[in-house]
Amino acid sequence: MLDRNQITSDDVISLILTATPDLVSAFPAAGARDFGFVDVPLLCAQEINVHGALPRVVRVLMHIEGDRDRELISHVYLRGAEVLRQDLHP
Repeated sequence: MLDRNQITSDDVISLILTATPDLVSAFPAAGARDFGFVDVPLLCAQEINVHGALPRVVRVLMHIEGDRDRELISHVYLRGAEVLRQDLHP
């Protein structure tokens, strides 16, 4: 996400991470800390359990400091998660 949007971890103000209820082995924030977000506020939450929802999904809401126009932000979806935002990935 950082590379694709040409930002660094210094630009990140905070992260909100959510995980689907089937992911129970680790906190997403622990993974973010492993990626170097050691001095960034992190918050984890669980997605609501909706019947038929895509399993094994971690979502990241990244708050950044910068002056880039919103339409220039590249939203990153991996391993089939593109179906979550078909408006962005027709």
